[in-house]
Amino acid sequence: MTDYHLHSRPQGPTIDQEKCTGCSLCLTVCPDETLSLLRGKAVASGDRCLACGHCRAVCPTQAITLPGLEQDLSFHTFIPDNRYLPPGEGDTPQLIRLMLSRRSCRNYTDRALDSQLLEDLVRIGTTAPSGTNSQGWTFTLLPQRAAVESLGNLVAAYFARLNRLAANPLLRGVLQLVGRPALANYYHRYHQTIAQGLREWKEQGHDRLFHGAPAAIIVGSHPGASCPKEDALLATQNILLAAHTLGLGSCLIGFAVAAMAKAPNIQHALGIPAEESIHAVIALGYPAEPYQRLTGRKPITPRYFSG
Repeated sequence: MTDYHLHSRPQGPTIDQEKCTGCSLCLTVCPDETLSLLRGKAVASGDRCLACGHCRAVCPTQAITLPGLEQDLSFHTFIPDNRYLPPGEGDTPQLIRLMLSRRSCRNYTDRALDSQLLEDLVRIGTTAPSGTNSQGWTFTLLPQRAAVESLGNLVAAYFARLNRLAANPLLRGVLQLVGRPALANYYHRYHQTIAQGLREWKEQGHDRLFHGAPAAIIVGSHPGASCPKEDALLATQNILLAAHTLGLGSCLIGFAVAAMAKAPNIQHALGIPAEESIHAVIALGYPAEPYQRLTGRKPITPRYFSG
């Protein structure tokens, strides 16, 4: 298991006064009003900075830098196009095609994943937006099948304990009487399916949790971000879409997230600090599913408010 997380936020902008023309574009895009004009030149006058890089991105003379902020992302497995893509110039039909083509994969080949490919996926994940630009996400890589199986065993042990509790009708009844129906709801919805899955895992080695995936990424967050769960899930979506373009199948493993929320020993066993919260577990591998066409989506009617 490998842990991958970003360093603390870099310091505020540095402005080359010789290059600055005083156009004030950087002032208009700064979300924290950190910049101002002094004698016709932009200066960093405030003590708050999100390190969002908007000022650098808008400056026509490249007068602004943010020390400690990686300017152009680099990857191991492909060469990125680091040119800015203006609104309206993307290929919307191909974007929708990608979104519709990505499917949850539950059949994988035995081919191992290069750890550099996993690192590239993490880097792609970090291009997502985050509340107050906190970028407080964390990524724990399980690069080999053995690591995935270790997590699978820990999750299985948690649900085996939960199934034993749920199988007790007296306990379920008492909890319902005191307004705690969660165990009874679990029993009626999941107990039988989980019991079957545990038997198959123990007796046949049939992996109904990770579906035989050779690798996984656990997406979490440090404490202190304004909306850590949303940040982590936005990064997760980036990873899912990028995995498809890189020839991989992916699947979100909700049962693993649920187990880790209730059983702190799982995080400890994986070397994930207790103060971190886990929001997504992504199974990854080369798919063994020969899809031929897109599928449909449930119809949706948006709600309008015009007040």
